[in-house]
Amino acid sequence: MHLKPFLQGFGIFAVLISLFPFVASDYWWIRMFDFPHVQLTILTLVALLVYFFRFDLHNWRDYTFVTVLTVCFLLQLTKIYPYTPFSGEQVRQNTAAVPGSSISILATNVLQQNDRYDLVVREIFRQDPDLLIFTETNTTWQNELRKRLKDFDYDYRMEMPLNNTYGMLVYSRLELLEPQIRFLLEDSIPSMHAKVVLPSREVIQLHVIHPTPPMPPHDGSSTDRDAQMMMVAKMAKESKHPVIVAGDFNDVAWSETTQLFQEVSGLLDPRVGRGLFNTYNADSWLMRWPLDHLFVSHEFRMVKMEVGHDVESDHFPLYAKLSLEPEVRAVQTVKPASQKEMQEAEKQIEKEEKKDRKEKAEGKE
Repeated sequence: MHLKPFLQGFGIFAVLISLFPFVASDYWWIRMFDFPHVQLTILTLVALLVYFFRFDLHNWRDYTFVTVLTVCFLLQLTKIYPYTPFSGEQVRQNTAAVPGSSISILATNVLQQNDRYDLVVREIFRQDPDLLIFTETNTTWQNELRKRLKDFDYDYRMEMPLNNTYGMLVYSRLELLEPQIRFLLEDSIPSMHAKVVLPSREVIQLHVIHPTPPMPPHDGSSTDRDAQMMMVAKMAKESKHPVIVAGDFNDVAWSETTQLFQEVSGLLDPRVGRGLFNTYNADSWLMRWPLDHLFVSHEFRMVKMEVGHDVESDHFPLYAKLSLEPEVRAVQTVKPASQKEMQEAEKQIEKEEKKDRKEKAEGKE
C-alpha cells in the first residue's frame, strides 16, 4: 500500500466524521460521532505530520489537502481544548474547604451483571464520600450494598432497583428532604431528586439521571436522552437552591446536547480547565471518553475531583468533593441562556413527546 494515497483516504474519512456532529439529526449512527473527538484529533494530527514526508511543493492538490486536514484538526481540537489544563477553570479550586459546607460524592455505574461488589465497596471505603450514586443496579446490587454498608451511616436512601440496566440507588449520610423518584419520560427510566442538608444546615438541590444511550438496542435515536437532559436543565434553572446534577448522561461533555444542557441550566462543568476525567470504556485503553458527569451551580468551588479505581464495570467511578461558597457566585457567573437556546430545549422536549404519542398510537411500549 502506498503511504500517500492511504493518508489522503484517511484524511477524507476524518473530514467526513468531523462534519457529522454538525448534522441536525438525532439518528444514533450520526450521534455516535459526537464521542471520539480526542481519538480523531490525535489521528488527524499524526496523519498531517506524516503527510509532510510525502508533500510535493509543486502539487496544488497537496496544498489543498493539507489545508483541509489542518482545518479538520483545528475543528476537532476546539471541541476538547476546554477540557485541558490550558483552558481556564469554570469551577474555581478551593483546597481549604469548611467541612460543614462541603459535600463529597461518589458516582458509579456498576454494570448490572458485574458481581464484584467487594471492589465497589472498597472504593467507597477509600473515598469515604457523603453521598453515593449507583446506576445499573438491580435488587441483587441493592441487597449486597445494603448488607455491606449497614454500619457506615448511609441512613438516607432513594432506591429504584430494576432489571433493565436503569436501576438507580442513592445513599446519603446527609439528610435528604423531599426525596422524589420520577419517571420523566418512560415508566422504566427513573431519575432521582432531593434536597440535601449539609452539616451547616445549608440546603442544596440534587438531581440524578441516567438517560438511554442513542444506540440500539436501547434507542435508535438520541431523542429520549436529549429530552430528559433538557427537562432536568429547566429544573436546575428554576431551583431556588444551589444545584448539583450528576449521573451517567450517556453523552460526552463536548456534544451539542450537553453544551445546550449547560447553557439552559446555567450550571458549571468542573472538568473545564482540569481534564477529561474519562469514565468509559474501562475495558478499552483507546476508546475512552467522559460519560459520567457532575454539573454544579456557581455557588460551588471544587476541592477534589478524580476518576476512581477499576471495579470490574465498564465504567470507572467518578469522585468529587465540593465546597459551598455562595459568596463566590459573582466570580463564577455564566451567560444566561438565550431565547433561541431555550426554544431549542423546548423543541427537543416536544420532539420526544411527539415520538411518544406516535409510538402509543402504533401500539409500541
